[in-house]
Amino acid sequence: MPHRAQPEPVTRAMSKMNSSLYVTMQGPSEFGISGKLTTWDRVADLPKLAVPVLSIGGNHDTMDPEHMRMVARKVQHGTALICPEGSHMSMYDDQQTYMSGLTKWILGVDKGEKKVAL
Repeated sequence: MPHRAQPEPVTRAMSKMNSSLYVTMQGPSEFGISGKLTTWDRVADLPKLAVPVLSIGGNHDTMDPEHMRMVARKVQHGTALICPEGSHMSMYDDQQTYMSGLTKWILGVDKGEKKVAL
């Protein structure tokens, strides 16, 4: 998406990004990690998370949706929301799915549900 076409909150957030830190940790691109996070893996710690967790992303995201589902399965009270038309910015490119799922999850947690069915 051309810079001019991005929503204002995205361009505002990106203008505040610490590029030097990002490249140090991730590398120059999400598509080929080469930074300090290359071997960082916290999957074994996921079952320790006891609070409700929403793993949310898009079907066309840079992270595989199966990985997002795996995160939701491994935490104690996890829910996955995969936006079928979404990408890395599902809150913009699959807004209806993203917002309705997020709202339903927040309301469920607020009612005391530990694992919210979407």
